[in-house]
Amino acid sequence: QVQIEESGGGLAQPGGSLRLSCAASGNIFRIHAMGWYRQAPGKERELVASLDNRDGRNYADAVKGRFTISGDIAKRTVSLQMNSLKLDDTAVYTCVAEDPGEEYWGQGTQVTVSS
Repeated sequence: QVQIEESGGGLAQPGGSLRLSCAASGNIFRIHAMGWYRQAPGKERELVASLDNRDGRNYADAVKGRFTISGDIAKRTVSLQMNSLKLDDTAVYTCVAEDPGEEYWGQGTQVTVSS
């Protein structure tokens, strides 16, 4: 059984900050990457940021310079620091862990940016 546990999220004002954290546990062969996706109402799910086991990072253009992903893939943990939040960042954020054969998804956490 695999568990993806997410924490953080909530409500922030425009220009504010929030931090998301994620930990994977259970019967996972070998994680080579972890990341965060988001889906806003009426929009498709999109990759926000990812971190791989070579410390490579990838960001969506919309969050570059504002969001920072960090973590330890060997320890199966990843965090997303979100600064300078915008109204358009409002979405359900979901953590994903990838091994060579499968993706494991969390249940998602709501991030709402509102004045």
